[in-house]
Amino acid sequence: MQSTFSGIEIGKRSLIAHNVGLTTVGHNLSNAATEGYSRQRVEMKAFDPIYRPQLNRAETAGQIGQGVDVARIERIRDGILEGRIVSQANGEGYWESRDKYLRMVEQVYNEPADTSVRHLMDQFWNSWQELSMYPEQMASRQAVLQHGKALIDGIHNQYNSLDRIRQMLDEDIRGTVKQVNDQISDIAKLNEEIVKSKAAGDSPNDLLDQRDLLVEHLSKIINITVDKRDPDEFSVYTSGLHIIQGKIARPFTTVPDTANEGYSKVAWKYSGEDALFRGGKLAALQQMRDVDVRGEIQNLDNMAVNFTDLVNDIHRSAYGLDGKTNTNFFVEHPAVLNAQGNYDRNGDGAFDSTYLFRVTGANQLQAKAQIGLEGTLTFPGQSDRVRVNYYPTDTVGDLVARINNSSAEVAARLDRNGHLVLKGTPAAQKERPDFVLRYMEDSGQLLGGYAGILRGPGPENAFTWGQPDASAILRPDAQYALAPLSHPSAWIGINEDIQHEPASIAASFKDPGETEGDPGDGSAAIEIAGLRNRPVMVGQTATFDDYFADTVANIGLKGQESELALKTQQTIMKDLRDTRQSISGVNIDEEIAQMIKYQHGYNAAARFVTNINQMLDTIINRMGV
Repeated sequence: MQSTFSGIEIGKRSLIAHNVGLTTVGHNLSNAATEGYSRQRVEMKAFDPIYRPQLNRAETAGQIGQGVDVARIERIRDGILEGRIVSQANGEGYWESRDKYLRMVEQVYNEPADTSVRHLMDQFWNSWQELSMYPEQMASRQAVLQHGKALIDGIHNQYNSLDRIRQMLDEDIRGTVKQVNDQISDIAKLNEEIVKSKAAGDSPNDLLDQRDLLVEHLSKIINITVDKRDPDEFSVYTSGLHIIQGKIARPFTTVPDTANEGYSKVAWKYSGEDALFRGGKLAALQQMRDVDVRGEIQNLDNMAVNFTDLVNDIHRSAYGLDGKTNTNFFVEHPAVLNAQGNYDRNGDGAFDSTYLFRVTGANQLQAKAQIGLEGTLTFPGQSDRVRVNYYPTDTVGDLVARINNSSAEVAARLDRNGHLVLKGTPAAQKERPDFVLRYMEDSGQLLGGYAGILRGPGPENAFTWGQPDASAILRPDAQYALAPLSHPSAWIGINEDIQHEPASIAASFKDPGETEGDPGDGSAAIEIAGLRNRPVMVGQTATFDDYFADTVANIGLKGQESELALKTQQTIMKDLRDTRQSISGVNIDEEIAQMIKYQHGYNAAARFVTNINQMLDTIINRMGV
């Protein structure tokens, strides 16, 4: 039967329930500005009645209620919306980092007009043009020398600026990996605390908020997938790697990559395999360092090595005021010391490769002459070998253009004497060296008897860099040059002999029957000045002017793309976060209304207890015999 004191118990339950409600409102108001906090609501239910149908019970008019109880304290959260935010956040993190570093690269090219590499190169060409008009004057040669020094300094400065950005990216990658590992560890620890709390029957709302916030922060850094199917084994994956499983954290590490100039690569500690991210800040940093900035340095190196090679090629054939010839204007540092280009690539003490930069055919060709031959040329490409077909009706110029417009990592041109020149270009893959001819094969006779490069057709006469003495497969009368030391834009300079004796600067060619050039003949200087607009094929661009125009345009387009993409991602994330704030955020007015409701409920429960107390006082103290 119902106890006389049951009213006190009902009042007590009401006081406790409304006190919990007031406490929860205070908790919400206190965390209104806390990042990642989700507002909480107290769910109340009627306490079990004193009688249940399945038990013996007294004859009463109905079930007698026993007051109120707190069923749970629920946090207001939209799981589907949270999943969308996590999946979209890596795009925002990616474009934020990419836009930041692209702006730095743009600043490298946005130099004042009078100090830019393009302006300095224009002055260099102009000085050769002036020398062609006054080849007998030392003043003109001094101008060539000084403008050459200024140009070299400009190229060095541009390389150093790009290299510093790449080093900053590498440092940022290492720091970001540490940040990822810290967050992975924190999430795993929270998983353990959440499981313990749930096992005790509690609702760890604040711990869940902290975990969701860390997951969102992590999703901006790397692309992740969250698996909540097992409440005791909250799991996080990235690019197929299981980095969090309940309380187990599997972090990453950074190790030097010998195939990438010693820069750090990210590896998964658990298995040692390379970590390749598809989104987030870390993916942007890796792409900027290994693709964009590396590509800018490669383009600068390509321009520098072709620029020095072309100027030296003409200068060696010309004569200076002092009668000297066969002198390089710029210094050249080969990557190998062996005259045949042999190199020990794997470091076992034996030659295993051949590093050649340029091969020049022995036969003189005419650009407009038809080939009259048919076959297929095979060259190395970015990922596989590239085949270039030629037909009898093709001209030499057509074939040169077809090679240059293919995806082969080879550039072709006709030199000043009409000889076919094939050069190695920067390699797309990091493990391959730049400016190395890796493969040349001809199914017909074009590279053999026609151009004078290979000894014959077919794979048996193909040139391949992956063996020593590969230069022996070339025709004996073909000429070749060794591959340059890495990053020519960092070390190119003017020949010290020319700096000490400017009279050695060559301006004239030898006429037939003469033993040396006429000091009054500026034909060599005119030809060097003409390199400015001559189709010399610096990578995929025809002239040096095209190179500078394309370089600035490409980095500008990349910057514009990143800016637009970042604005788009920020707009998407703002809409998602605003929607979440409207659902999970703390509304001050709503909380005050809840506070008033709980306050009135608490006061009413207290008044109820007072009345019950008065009734009991009457029964106990005022009813006598």
